[in-house]
Amino acid sequence: MDLPFDGGISRYYREDAPKDVRAAVADAGKSDILNPAFPYDKRWDKADYEDALENLQIELVRMQSWAKETGQRVAIVFEGRDAAGKGGTIKRIRENLNPRNTKVVALSKPTETEADQWYFQRYIAHLPAKGEITIFDRSWYNRGVVEHVFGFCTPDQRERWFTQTPEFEHMLVDEGITLIKIWLNVGRATQLKRFLDREKDPLKQWKLSWIDVEGLGKWDAYTDAIGETLTRTDTTPAPWTVVRSDDKRRARVNVIRAILTQLDYTNKDPKALGAVDSKIVGGIDHWHA
Repeated sequence: MDLPFDGGISRYYREDAPKDVRAAVADAGKSDILNPAFPYDKRWDKADYEDALENLQIELVRMQSWAKETGQRVAIVFEGRDAAGKGGTIKRIRENLNPRNTKVVALSKPTETEADQWYFQRYIAHLPAKGEITIFDRSWYNRGVVEHVFGFCTPDQRERWFTQTPEFEHMLVDEGITLIKIWLNVGRATQLKRFLDREKDPLKQWKLSWIDVEGLGKWDAYTDAIGETLTRTDTTPAPWTVVRSDDKRRARVNVIRAILTQLDYTNKDPKALGAVDSKIVGGIDHWHA
């Protein structure tokens, strides 16, 4: 089987990965958590995870019905480290929801025309109308992190973005849109292990890009960019919810709980919803843990 990018992920693992990261990946068992800072040593039990997820799926359907009936506009932004589990979490959120009222927006590289527009302009077109929920699989936060790390924007463009982002989000909230921002954080060894798994799986290789390969050696640059971005865009009208996602099962359930907890939907069942795990969910102080 031909590996994408000439096996760039495997080559990085063999030749360039820090020794402690390489050792963590090599020694990990199937259910082990690779990040020593994560508050749990093992993955959550599958049966408990599926039971919790089933209850939350019903709560999500109730929430969508409430949004449609009352004309709510909900925008959920998903950001985070590469391979932190954004796609899998989004899939679990929307798999039982009506696609007419809940859409996922994952924009590709800007066209020449879009590149000449106001930076936020192409995202505005996808904001929810009354009764709709829009989930952004990456968003205007590309400028704060990825574009900065890879030099796709100038320092002046990024600084202007920092000035405008809180104002832009405040306007959305003032307009009546409920804006929920989720940042998924993952440890370095966990990220590398997930990339290696993708590289070996022909059904998942499409998830890899040259950005992923090149980004492996830019962990510290990403860390600095993430820290600054979260700090400067965490506001009272639009705060960040940070979820530590080294265990995908715990992350998925707690992301859904965190979202639903912020929405006052009809017929909410607190018992079915369950409690958000404060060990892995919190404010921006969680991002580097």
